[in-house]
Amino acid sequence: MSKKIAFQGELGAYSHQACVEARPDHEPVPCATFEDVIETVRSGGAELAMLPVENSTYGRVADIHRLLPESGLHIVDEAFVRVRISLMAPKGTKLADIKHIRAHLVLIPQCRKFLTEHNISSEASADSAGAAADLAQSKEPGVGALASDLAAETYGLEVIARDIEDFDFNTTRFLIMSNQSDYSERGDTHMITSFVFRVRNIPAALYKAMGGFATNGINMTKLESYMVGGAFIATQFYADIEGHPDDPAVKRAMEELEYYTSMLKVLGVYPASHARD
Repeated sequence: MSKKIAFQGELGAYSHQACVEARPDHEPVPCATFEDVIETVRSGGAELAMLPVENSTYGRVADIHRLLPESGLHIVDEAFVRVRISLMAPKGTKLADIKHIRAHLVLIPQCRKFLTEHNISSEASADSAGAAADLAQSKEPGVGALASDLAAETYGLEVIARDIEDFDFNTTRFLIMSNQSDYSERGDTHMITSFVFRVRNIPAALYKAMGGFATNGINMTKLESYMVGGAFIATQFYADIEGHPDDPAVKRAMEELEYYTSMLKVLGVYPASHARD
């Protein structure tokens, strides 16, 4: 029986692409929501979860940082997917035939130049892969969908134009999560440790908490804050650092951080992706 990896969205979504690229030996399992992805792994329906956390154009994925600490899952790897957008339609359709497209709301502005140049109107859909699936079924004339090449392949549509996005740097970072943590793994690149924390209610607590990373030469690649429970006074921080908790310098920095925090939870330790380079 093949191992499985759960993702949010329809088959052909960019999260599905991330699964295929990062874990080609796992069977992708589509789920309706991020919560469903997490529950699928927790209940044993899949060994791994593929969750998007940030996009180079649109920033943090909504709600994901709130879900990670509560999920009970552990980060075991990361993956990066370049968001390449293709225009697709039923077989035999020409570019000149396309008058209207459907896609997820975030994809449409990324292709504004192409759509304007070809005088194509747009309509937002809940999901780009879903728009491709609906079009494959309806075969509506004069209508196309914006999605990944994988969506076109999945639903039997013909790619009319590739890489139509205005900018070629749009990338989404994903975290691969499991029920089990594995701190023993060491990749051929440096390691990443991800954690969340809340600082104690003392003056300059965040400044003091961060001092240990500076004095121990630890590179912090990400630090984000977000409210907890909708309260303006309750702020939680999410951080990524380079290094492993067993590294002496990281151990010293984390011990100093713990002194200034009221909560500290390591979410995962995993090899840095080559895509970071």
